[in-house]
Amino acid sequence: MPGRATTVFGNAIIYYSYIGIPQQEVLSLKLMAKYYSIEGADIGEDTIVRDYVNLYGCKIGKGCRIAAYTEIQRGVTIGDRCKIEAFAFIPSGVTIEDEVFIGPHACFTNDKVPKAVGDWEVTPTLVKKGASVGANATIICGVTIGKNALIAAGAVVTKDVPANAIVAGVPAKKIGSRGKGKTKPNKGRGKR
Repeated sequence: MPGRATTVFGNAIIYYSYIGIPQQEVLSLKLMAKYYSIEGADIGEDTIVRDYVNLYGCKIGKGCRIAAYTEIQRGVTIGDRCKIEAFAFIPSGVTIEDEVFIGPHACFTNDKVPKAVGDWEVTPTLVKKGASVGANATIICGVTIGKNALIAAGAVVTKDVPANAIVAGVPAKKIGSRGKGKTKPNKGRGKR
């Protein structure tokens, strides 16, 4: 098989057919789905990967859940006990720490000035431990999402998000806090 080998640790359950995975690894997996593309990925113990995923050159920690139709690109690191929902797009340059939730259709970018041809530069993004990214949120590259922060569904994050902050809107703005010293979110009523 061309390309880098995929490493599957311990009790990982991969729900896909074995296209692209060496036969000796396939024999040790519980296979329940039919289609996928996985190449050069390190997949941690007790991680479940669903059907129709594209994973290549990435590292996924222990006890994660990777839903169908997810793409995780080369160089991405995902920590332990993360949940990545369906249709999430996580390109090169993104690092996700432990216990992070990425909602369905969440989209990360990795180039501030994307072009179809010519040179491009990956701009790193960091999502810290315990953060949650809501459905359909867009994370513009170069930001850090703080520990335990919450990104509302549909938000467009263009700047760093502090730890424990709740942000929403386009562009995303702080509307509250969670955890210690939490405040109730402003429920769309604007400033008072």
